[in-house]
Amino acid sequence: MNTKNSCYTYFKIVGNFNPDDISALLNLTPEKSWKIGDLRRNGTKYDFALWEIGRCTEYDVYVENQMRKTISVLLDKIAILNQIREENDVEFVLEIVPSIYVEDINPCLAPPLDVIDFCHATRTQIDIDMYLFNSENE
Repeated sequence: MNTKNSCYTYFKIVGNFNPDDISALLNLTPEKSWKIGDLRRNGTKYDFALWEIGRCTEYDVYVENQMRKTISVLLDKIAILNQIREENDVEFVLEIVPSIYVEDINPCLAPPLDVIDFCHATRTQIDIDMYLFNSENE
């Protein structure tokens, strides 16, 4: 299928914590992380920590497949995630970022029950940052 649409998904932890501690507890290496006080590219300091994993950029019109791929490395770590949430000032977010062209095929953005179950079990928010384009917005 040839489409202009795209989407990526990822799981992130944000708040007041040490990303190295999260990596050690989960026994996973994040794809992106920073600590409070680390410098941004523009020279300002981050006022929150970030730990991100599971970035899936392989677009599937059934975005649920991307969601599943993103959380797959975390499914056996629900108890540890809950421990992290209880012991730290953090939020968990499943981020979904579709870029949709109005005249293209509409993607399915409905989280399936297994993803909803994971999000409920870990108190993970689902955030959809949607970008819409007209065909002339190439």
